[in-house]
Amino acid sequence: MRRLLHRAAAASLALALTIPTLAIPASADDDKARNESRIVVTGRARAETPPDFASVEIGIEARGATPAAALDGASTVVRALIALSSGFGVGETDIGTTAVTLTQATREVRQPDGSTTEKPDGYRAANSVRVRLADMGKLGELMRKALDAGANRIEGVAFGLKDPEAAEATVQVAALKDAMAQAGRLAEAAGVKLGAPLLIQTTPQGGGMPMAMAPSPVRSKRSGVPVPLAAGTIETSAEISASFAILP
Repeated sequence: MRRLLHRAAAASLALALTIPTLAIPASADDDKARNESRIVVTGRARAETPPDFASVEIGIEARGATPAAALDGASTVVRALIALSSGFGVGETDIGTTAVTLTQATREVRQPDGSTTEKPDGYRAANSVRVRLADMGKLGELMRKALDAGANRIEGVAFGLKDPEAAEATVQVAALKDAMAQAGRLAEAAGVKLGAPLLIQTTPQGGGMPMAMAPSPVRSKRSGVPVPLAAGTIETSAEISASFAILP
């Protein structure tokens, strides 16, 4: 029995000596951590830009005994509006039709028994155009003269940028500079050396869109006084998420 135990112990020792030892460098985890070390920041920027164009939707609602009479009445006024806009330096590409409608008009009639009913009362036609004006100082005068030309509807006024992408690009660059400045301050505070950016991501902000001043329909009476308007500014913002390497 003792001989068998001695043999088993010797076999175990021999097997242990034949199994290779796997050595893991002590610095492997450190190298991995160093490669993954980074500083992640979010840069932000915004800018107020004066608009470079104004747009207004002007229209006419006309009545007529027949469909043709109603539509012709609206068309006559719109032709006058187009000619008027041309006199203000508005090109063909800056004026366009936004809506043309023709509906039967009705009126309420009281019956002998006291009830009411709707009966046909001619036709109602509407036609409107949107005009974009680069000389925003003349917009109020254009609106007044449009009323004198027969318009009786002003659907809204908006101010915008002809090249909103350029304004957005400017604030994106400013946001990235803000992110780099933040990363530099954090690296200095942590006593490490900042490396190159590893990832840069932009977040859509939707800046640079036209600023509406009167989104709901407004009916206007004729007046000899230009409509006062204030263009204000258009806010464009950007947000940049960036990660920077930490150098060894």
